[in-house]
Amino acid sequence: MATKALVAPSLLAADFLHLADDIDKVTAAGADMLHFDVMDAHFVPNLSLGTAMLAAVRKYSSLYLDVHLMMDNPDKYLDAFSEAGADGISVHLEVFPEPDAVLRAIGDRGKTRGLVLNPDMPIASLRGKLANVDRLLLMSVFPGFGGQKFIEESYDRIREARQLIMDEGREGAIELQVDGGVTLENAASILAAGADCLVAGTAVFRADDPSAAVKRLRGE
Repeated sequence: MATKALVAPSLLAADFLHLADDIDKVTAAGADMLHFDVMDAHFVPNLSLGTAMLAAVRKYSSLYLDVHLMMDNPDKYLDAFSEAGADGISVHLEVFPEPDAVLRAIGDRGKTRGLVLNPDMPIASLRGKLANVDRLLLMSVFPGFGGQKFIEESYDRIREARQLIMDEGREGAIELQVDGGVTLENAASILAAGADCLVAGTAVFRADDPSAAVKRLRGE
């Protein structure tokens, strides 16, 4: 596990009319990265963000940009998102049941290699597939919309994923990230289950005191 929990505010919860102000706000609050959700209205029932927005954020912010591709064909867009400024790119195991080739392609572009698992995919489906993974993202809601409630069974899935990482000799090499329904109230339990990084939108961007929210998400 990471020496300290990382906090990645999701831009989906930002005010797009005042995006620069919101980025400044969470940067000053101590956020470690910005989580950038890309939805294609096919793999998930929503449409969001794209390379033009990513390039604008990259030009404005020096924070690490963590790009989550919720797409049917993300491999066709690796160059576009890399060139637009992604620091890390994550793709779904549901799209790539054998993910090594696409993960190597992400790594070849100098980006952190991320693999994502939806709540209805068994953790065991990751067995033998972590060698080229730098970031494992467990969805604790079904992706597509923000503001959903955390699925309680996710705690067991986080613990199981942490054990699998250790069993496969990847402890310290893989960041275990959790996204979906993360709040100030459940953050400590998510971290105790084994998460390294919390993706949180509303809990940070819409907090009265974002600095206090980031600290609480970390358990400080």
